[in-house]
Amino acid sequence: MKTALTIAGSDSSGGAGIQADLKTFAAHRVYGMSVITAVTAQNTTGVRSIANIPEGIIKDQIEAVYEDIAVDAVKIGMLSTSTIITAVADALTSVKATNIIVDPVMVSKSGHHLLQREAADALKEQIIPIAKVITPNLPEAEVLLQQKIQSVEEMKDACLELKKLGPEMVLLKGGHLSGDPIDILFDGNEFHIFSEQRIDTKNTHGTGCTLSSAIAANLAKGWPIVEAVKNAKEYITGAIKHSLNIGHGNGPTNHFYALYEQNCVALKEE
Repeated sequence: MKTALTIAGSDSSGGAGIQADLKTFAAHRVYGMSVITAVTAQNTTGVRSIANIPEGIIKDQIEAVYEDIAVDAVKIGMLSTSTIITAVADALTSVKATNIIVDPVMVSKSGHHLLQREAADALKEQIIPIAKVITPNLPEAEVLLQQKIQSVEEMKDACLELKKLGPEMVLLKGGHLSGDPIDILFDGNEFHIFSEQRIDTKNTHGTGCTLSSAIAANLAKGWPIVEAVKNAKEYITGAIKHSLNIGHGNGPTNHFYALYEQNCVALKEE
């Protein structure tokens, strides 16, 4: 069985972070493992508080997994501080990790900063260069590049600039632009455009985590990068289309919608 490891924060409401990643791996029939970098107290309306895990424990989690189990892909999400970033980068370099997907989580949908401002440089210098693919959305890319991105052409220019930070490939997500969401993959040689119909729903909690984890799962299963992104894009679109109206804020996507459909389970009616 193929495997994937998520290195990210825990979401107590289950819609994002570690919980979303593991659900996504399971939905793709990939065995999921986790390294928790922080514990967040949050729900669909926002983040209340964050407690970071000690760097030594984070590094030990990574080493414990790699000493025992083959890891086919890695997804990196929330890394709050520069010291945590250094610990993760050192550990992954030591174990010679491959197929690393970096989702540069910076701000939650409710506006809570999940990455300390001074840690952005450490992320650029230590984590992004070891990534096979980075998957920033437009606000994250704007922070990384210190420039505005307001069109598809500017997205392409941003991909070129992000590539200079050292990742093998860049997937820039354009959901913050008007119209149907367009994502652009720059593989170092050419651009690949992925577009799906925009779904009118507020229930999009954890979409970034889910997409990056789906890419990791597809890479773990041996799909080439373009097909891995295409499959992941279709998966997250279906998960949003069948999202769950849970909580009083932005509800979660439905990670197991395909399984429920296959078994003729009307989950939303329960």
